[in-house]
Amino acid sequence: MTPGDGIKPDDTADKGLGEIVAEVSDKASQLVREEIELAKAEIQEKISKLAKGAAVATAAGVFLGFMFAFLLHTLAWLINDALDVTNAIWIGFGIVTGLLLLLAALAGYLASRWLRSGSPPTPDLAIEEAKRTAEQLEWQGVERDQVGRTLEKGEAL
Repeated sequence: MTPGDGIKPDDTADKGLGEIVAEVSDKASQLVREEIELAKAEIQEKISKLAKGAAVATAAGVFLGFMFAFLLHTLAWLINDALDVTNAIWIGFGIVTGLLLLLAALAGYLASRWLRSGSPPTPDLAIEEAKRTAEQLEWQGVERDQVGRTLEKGEAL
């Protein structure tokens, strides 16, 4: 009891070492459980935000796909009007289809070329560097062995 305040101190001073260790262990376990719960809540919040973002991005992609279809349709009608075709409406659509086919062929060719140049996906530069490092270490090992044998024979460096 401290003089003047009238409050009796806690009984913690009267506890044994075993009780103190058990209490610290319980509090540490409780702290770990609370940290895990906090991490779970944080992860759930982030997953929820990611799911919402993915859903909105998917909707944007769908709208973009429809917009592209309407853009192509509009382009076909524009070509048809520019050519002043009244009887064969399909000409504008045929030209747009041909342009799309040409772009698809170009994209396919570029994709094929880039995929062939990147295949197989082996780290060639890293492998070459590892071989050079191994050769250098081997050469240094041989050099150290020669120095050690020279010292054993009593020759000066």
